[in-house]
Amino acid sequence: MTTVYLVTHTESTHHLDDLVGGWFDSELTERGQRQAQAVAAALAQRCPRALVYSSDLARATQTAAPIAAAYSVPVSMSADLRELSCGIAEGRPQSWLDARIQFPPGDASRIDHRIIEGAESRRDVAVRTARFVSGLLDPAPDTAVVVTHGFAASFVVAAWLGMPTEAAAYVEFEFSPGGITTLEMHKPWGNRTLSALNDTWHLREL
Repeated sequence: MTTVYLVTHTESTHHLDDLVGGWFDSELTERGQRQAQAVAAALAQRCPRALVYSSDLARATQTAAPIAAAYSVPVSMSADLRELSCGIAEGRPQSWLDARIQFPPGDASRIDHRIIEGAESRRDVAVRTARFVSGLLDPAPDTAVVVTHGFAASFVVAAWLGMPTEAAAYVEFEFSPGGITTLEMHKPWGNRTLSALNDTWHLREL
């Protein structure tokens, strides 16, 4: 069996400052750092070894660092795991974006919709996260930890389950900072499972 633990980065400064995230390179708060340590401890209890992958944005790599240290492995960084780019809104107050955001249409054309100038579309995120998943499985590791972002995580799950790109027009799963989602592939059949979504038990005291 191949098991992938999908982790959403922990609490970051842009959360507390109410700023737009996206590719804005915010860092973890002190609480976020404690949460990252808790994630690492929880994963170490689940499996003795794993490869570790992360978005190349600071809040993700800082979440991945204690996980990689627990397994004594390096962090393999990938821009394909980045959050949705919010274009000209990145790093600005959330209220600034809220006043200017262009909401998507109700039909399937929403997959190519951009919420503001310079932003990525859902298709953009779906294509690059699917590219990451494809590379991860060639060849498939026994166990891997993948650290990404709250919005992008939905597209990683969709790619894992083999959803077509067009399904990204509507797909959304709910994730919390520091949540652990378990994805499994059963050999030799190759069937892929979403075994647990957004487990946050390890953060209960934080």
